[in-house]
Order: sequence, then C-alpha cells, then structure tokens
Amino acid sequence: MATPDPASRAATRPAGRPRDTRLDDAILSATQELLEDVGYPGLTMEAVARRAGTTKPAIRRRWASRQHLVIAALADTMGTAPTPDTGCTHCDLIEGIDTLSRAFGGRLGRRTLPALMADLADDPALDRVFTETIFRPRRATTEAALRRGIERGDIRADADIDLLLDLLGATTYHRVLFGHLPVTDSLAHDVVMTVMGGAATPRWRGRYQRRHEPGHESGHESGHESGHEQVGE
Repeated sequence: MATPDPASRAATRPAGRPRDTRLDDAILSATQELLEDVGYPGLTMEAVARRAGTTKPAIRRRWASRQHLVIAALADTMGTAPTPDTGCTHCDLIEGIDTLSRAFGGRLGRRTLPALMADLADDPALDRVFTETIFRPRRATTEAALRRGIERGDIRADADIDLLLDLLGATTYHRVLFGHLPVTDSLAHDVVMTVMGGAATPRWRGRYQRRHEPGHESGHESGHESGHEQVGE
C-alpha cells in the first residue's frame, strides 16, 4: 500500500469526532503572532503549542511539519481567493494585489518569506504544497479578474495573461524578498494602474479619465474610491 504524501497527511484524520476548528484558528493565530515576534527561523512547534494552549502532537495531527504550518498560516493571513468581482476591473485587481501588501507589508512578510522560499527550493514536495495552497488559488482568482476585464472591454483581447499576472504580483514579492523599498499602502494601486496603462483598451482609458481629470463632476467617483463601477458605463 502506498505511503500517503506529506502534503495530504495534514488533510486526513481518523473518522469519528469532528475536528475542533476553534483549535485550528488558535494554532494559526499563534503561528502568525510568533512569525512576527521571532521570525520563521525562530519558530518552533513547541512555542506555537504553548501560545495556542495546546500540545505539539495536536498540531502535528493537523499539519505534517513546521513548514506546512507556516504555509497554512500565510494562506490564512492573505487569503487564497482574494480578487473580488465588483464589476470594476481595476478595483478588483487593486483589492486582490492589496492583500499581498497587507499580509507582507509588515514584519511577518520580511521575517518569513525569504527563509521559506529557501526551504521550498530544496524540497519539491513542500514546494507543491505551497503552490497548491497559496500560489495557484490566488493566481486563479486574479486571472479570472483579468479575463472578466477582457470580456467587458477594459483589457485588450490580445493581452498576455501570464505576463500580466507576473507583473501584478512581482513588485510586492520583490520588495519583501530584498527589502530595498517598503511595501507602501499605495503600492497595489500604483502597480495595477501601471499595468493597466499598458494593457487597457481605449474604452477603459476614456471612462477612467472622465472620473479623474479636473473639471468633471465630483459625483463621478473612481472605481477605486467608490469600490464599484457599472460594467455598462
């Protein structure tokens, strides 16, 4: 009989009593707090157990290793399906990318992501867990937002979707990994508007400019400010 992959062991548990999701939440919260306090290299399962008020075996029944636990905590912090569908292409992209800034803009990102990336590079199985837990689900929701933008005529039909996806997330990850510049509150907006500057259609540009150029009625809010925009406008 085949041995279960470590990636799947964390998701399996004996039939019978239901899993206590309150304990799951406490463990993830404790992990997030400790990542900010001591960073990824200093994180131990014992410390997580003490802070969460549980035991190390209880954690291992849920997550196969310290690395699996950290990946789960990051997924819980940033969300794995962050890009909404409000009818406003650039608003949706900004909100989706901004989840990266909120998750990694502080101490947690800088003290976790570089060291975790090193572990992923040396462990293909762990890399698959990260990819399936965080990378692909987030990328899929952003891709869906870009394709909705194409359908409503905001983004060029010939746009390279994979390139746009890489461009949208790359700046935040680059700043977190190298620490040369801060992850500012406006970074997501600036990145999305730069990308839209190259990928948007004249139709989108005209509607956006009408809302931002001086002299237009103040009641016409931008999608970023109002949170939504009518598709048919």
